[in-house]
Amino acid sequence: MNTDKHTELANHAWSVADLLRGDYKQSDYGKVILPFTVLRRLECVLEPTRDEVLETARKFRDQDMDPEKFLRRASGHSFYNTTAYTLRSIANDSKHAQRNLKQYIGGFSPNAAKVFEHFEFVRQIERLDSSDLLYQVVGKFADLDVRPEVVSNHQMGYIFEELIRRFSEQSNETAGEHFTPREVIELMVNLLIGPDDDALSVPGVGRKVLDPACGTGGMLSAAHEHITAMNPDASVEVYGQEMNPESWAICRSDLMIKGQDPEKIAFGNSFSDDGHYRQTFDYLLANPPFGVEWKKVKDEVEGELEQLGENSRFWPALPRINDGSLLFLQHMISKMKPADKGGSRVAIVFNGSPLFTGAAGSGESQIRQHILENDWLEGIAALPDQLFYNTGISTYFWILSNRKRPEHQGKVVLLDARDYWHKMRKSLGDKRKSIGDGREGRPDQIAEITRLWSEALEVTEDENHPLHGKVKIFDNHDFGYHRITVERPLKLRFELTEEALAALGQAKPVRKLDDPEGFVAALRPLIGKTWWTKDEAVLAIKDAVVDSGGTWPTGAPFAKALREAVGVRDPEGEVQTVKGAPEPDTELRDYENVPLDEDVDEYLAREVLPHVPDAWIDHTKTKVGYEIPFTRHFYVYEPPRPLSEIDSELKQLESEIQELLGEVTE
Repeated sequence: MNTDKHTELANHAWSVADLLRGDYKQSDYGKVILPFTVLRRLECVLEPTRDEVLETARKFRDQDMDPEKFLRRASGHSFYNTTAYTLRSIANDSKHAQRNLKQYIGGFSPNAAKVFEHFEFVRQIERLDSSDLLYQVVGKFADLDVRPEVVSNHQMGYIFEELIRRFSEQSNETAGEHFTPREVIELMVNLLIGPDDDALSVPGVGRKVLDPACGTGGMLSAAHEHITAMNPDASVEVYGQEMNPESWAICRSDLMIKGQDPEKIAFGNSFSDDGHYRQTFDYLLANPPFGVEWKKVKDEVEGELEQLGENSRFWPALPRINDGSLLFLQHMISKMKPADKGGSRVAIVFNGSPLFTGAAGSGESQIRQHILENDWLEGIAALPDQLFYNTGISTYFWILSNRKRPEHQGKVVLLDARDYWHKMRKSLGDKRKSIGDGREGRPDQIAEITRLWSEALEVTEDENHPLHGKVKIFDNHDFGYHRITVERPLKLRFELTEEALAALGQAKPVRKLDDPEGFVAALRPLIGKTWWTKDEAVLAIKDAVVDSGGTWPTGAPFAKALREAVGVRDPEGEVQTVKGAPEPDTELRDYENVPLDEDVDEYLAREVLPHVPDAWIDHTKTKVGYEIPFTRHFYVYEPPRPLSEIDSELKQLESEIQELLGEVTE
């Protein structure tokens, strides 16, 4: 089925909005359309075995035996419905539509019934019936042809995604929180699982796959399809977790239709309510929402880290509260199999923030350090912008593994795939670009990127390779640095001005004197005086106060207030000291990032001291940081255009403007 066909079917389902308009707000259309679409799909899947299920249910009606396994066997699926109703029969009996539809829903097996519970479908049935719309809506969906022989499970995923995208646009939600473009998933799965193709062809191989932010389950389906395409006899178990009820319900129903265990799709927040506690997986992949805060689960996350320490999912640190992206990666890393038990591979979609956000010592930097020092990061691939439905920003695949091939150990691949795209004929939300998959006459860019990833080491070693500039290889420590604090001495001259005297007069140590006004008056004759050392200034000011019969304040607070009032920064001034050592000037303090493999004192001597000979490093403040400046490594300098060319262009524009103005004034 091509794109036009699945759009046509999505349009058919969405046309129900014309019936709902007026009785429903636009933001609520999806609450009706999505569950009815799921219901119609389940009905079409069960249709061939309906009579057999009804006969089986009749046989067990008066028996004490649990008929569950017999009903499943009769339906040919992990779910069933024991009623004789169909959407068509319900639509034809408009007077009893509500009663019949509720009974129809109640006849589903418990695993399917749970799907409709999360849709809160009964509430919508009652609301539609009270608006006299129920039988009309049921009739619309009875005409929706989504039989498996017409619409495959993969194609059905496109229909669900298109409906969710429209639902999200109407309710001002982010569709990207619920699903990922299919060509992006295909490429991601290739990079994640492709290196294991040989191992997956072994007879009887089994794999477990987890997506902790699974949405409608598109990534899980693609991973399952990739593995079974390599080996039809492979055993693939898919697990997921989702906190959006509509997406969870769709994902669960999709697994039921495919004969997989829907109970492996947990409902809830992966951070505060881990649905797969203490389990490990062979492959983990996710497209978590970008830049979403985790304030709601702050107590649970911080509590786990504090109580469990290194055994916490979130060891060694936490990212900023307003972006939980890295929390998903930490959660996934915690579920990798130990390397001695086969290890795991991880793929996750990020925006640019996790690459560099956070200075040395920050939570983000510590997380990157933890990943790189453990040699888990296999590589990062930069994708084109405008690739996702809800954002036009650039995105990146992070691929991690705790079982790297020997030639990749200690190394990180950076792959620039930002130029691999084609313009879509029709944009979908913010999605205006797509990565070519070889269909409809387009180049198979997915295959090209996959091949480039697998051959990264060879490509970087061959300077004549046409794609040499698209791949770079780094050692893990290349992304680390020492954040050094460069200090310079505080240099002051001392002078008494009207402003300085007024400030000194308002200082607390002076206001506590018996005669603060007399203290200020004693100093007034010194206005305009300048001293080049602190001792000279203090002596002159003290003599003036004592000579006038005033009291000279003592103690550190007054000394500080005096220096703040009369001290003026001056490159030629006296160096201030603390316990015999130069006092640093906070206004001249600077920071430098020095590569880990370079001596910081040698760096200072080479890069700093020739310009500021009095600088030094405060080693007590040195921190280790890690960042991955992807864009910087692929930056190509483009010289500006010649001034003559720019000048000629400006003159041409001026001429055109004059002509237009002339036409306006005529």
